[in-house]
Amino acid sequence: MSEVRTISEIRKIGIKALTQSLGPIGMVRFLQSFEMGYGDYTKERHEWLEENMDKIIREIKKRRSLRLEYESKDTQV
Repeated sequence: MSEVRTISEIRKIGIKALTQSLGPIGMVRFLQSFEMGYGDYTKERHEWLEENMDKIIREIKKRRSLRLEYESKDTQV
């Protein structure tokens, strides 16, 4: 039967195995690839997209309005 290890021991053994197999830099890069991040990406993404789309639409309308103003002044001269 296998020995029961603490999570700390498992991590230490795992880091050692990764370092031996991949080298120190490879081990770090491997561990970084598993970064979990934080927050609710799906919810935040929708909020960001909605906010951004509203801003984009406002900017388009603003530029169209300015262009029309400019074009109308140009035809009056």
